[in-house]
Amino acid sequence: MIFINPKTDFAFKKIFGSEQSKDILISFLNAILYDGNPTIEDLEILNPYLAPKIRGIKDTYLDVKAKITGDKTVIIEMQVLNIEGFEKRILYNAAKAYSIQLDSGEDYTLLNPVIALTITDFEMFPNLDKVISRFVLKEQDYLVDYLIYDIELVFVELPKFNKELDDLETLTDKWIYFLKSARSLQTVPETMGEVPEIHKAFEIANQANLNREELEDLQKREIFIQDQRNAVKKAVKQNAAEIAKRLFDIGLNEETISQTTGLSLEEVQSLKPGN
Repeated sequence: MIFINPKTDFAFKKIFGSEQSKDILISFLNAILYDGNPTIEDLEILNPYLAPKIRGIKDTYLDVKAKITGDKTVIIEMQVLNIEGFEKRILYNAAKAYSIQLDSGEDYTLLNPVIALTITDFEMFPNLDKVISRFVLKEQDYLVDYLIYDIELVFVELPKFNKELDDLETLTDKWIYFLKSARSLQTVPETMGEVPEIHKAFEIANQANLNREELEDLQKREIFIQDQRNAVKKAVKQNAAEIAKRLFDIGLNEETISQTTGLSLEEVQSLKPGN
């Protein structure tokens, strides 16, 4: 079997945001938000997956939105590219989801909590060693929570998850492994398939179950993501080359320049004045 990559926003929404994905999303959110405890018993997917109407490079900001137990709203985003302004966009989406609950003149007591769950395929917080991190409003000096606990930002940083298949213990482990590694698997691992919701997620992710239109959209999205990654790499290398040239001007040797810029010794030598 070939599984589509859950890390693309297209695939993520198809797996977790489809009409038939309610039980999958409940299991996933319980795993990520509540340590695998069955806190969420029911939910309503507010923007169920539909066959995409906009093709190509259109960027999808909000992948899944659901109302869960306790009248909380969860907005979920899968992000593979660390684009400029991403951190502000997360705050904007959370604040917007919170504010649009009220119509003009309605009482503020009607506002319900919002959780913004963001899964990233890059490290957002290099100084934290946690795979899952949670942020709420706190007093600056005493770190006391704000009087209401209505807006929470939760992040799952996939590169920080290093467990192998044999190391998976919790429901949380299995769902994060699914997100990070499903694309590289050819069968459903026994330890994961024993969870009905994960087994069902693999069935939806089976490429053989996609129609031609969906396959085309998935392929275009993956090409776009790879093109963007290559563009970033190219920009970084060009910047490193400019720095290397300046370091030559102040008299540093090739080995030091290589260590400073991250360029290989051969790349540094090709930038040496006179070459």
